[in-house]
Amino acid sequence: MTGPKVIGFCGNTQRPSKTRALVEAVATRLADHHDIETEIFDLAGLELDALQYGRLSPQAAELIAAIEAADALIVGTPVYKGSYSGLFKHVFDLVQPGALTNRPVLMTATGGGTRHCLMVEHQLRPLFGFFEACSVPTAIYASEADFRDGYPASPLVLQRIAAASGQLARLIHHHCLEAAE
Repeated sequence: MTGPKVIGFCGNTQRPSKTRALVEAVATRLADHHDIETEIFDLAGLELDALQYGRLSPQAAELIAAIEAADALIVGTPVYKGSYSGLFKHVFDLVQPGALTNRPVLMTATGGGTRHCLMVEHQLRPLFGFFEACSVPTAIYASEADFRDGYPASPLVLQRIAAASGQLARLIHHHCLEAAE
């Protein structure tokens, strides 16, 4: 039997990306400290014009299937006009409404400054509430100043990564135990 599978999904459309770097930092922490397998997807390189119901490209269909089948999700989005981008949201428009029920989700976001730090609470948490997902209590927001050489470096952000990944690991363990029963 294989262990739990966590899918990271980033709303970035180009690489390198601070959003992807943040999601990767969480995924690395999960793999290193909790022996949880992760796979990261993003919008970069995805055939964006093929993100339509019934006309998904093979890449887009793989992404949606991976999100729906994951034991847990790590999601990350750059802040765009105080919210997530339309393309990020469109991916979740393609996910079946019941597919994420009780699924653990760790939410992250990146922005140019601290003024958008509550975006995670006011935009992402309601989105995953719609899906009846189990959101990790600690969300992670990182601004431009929290990165060094393209990677999260702020002690506060690194502390939140550690706390949130521990919470996600506990929720995954609980979710997998319930699923086995």
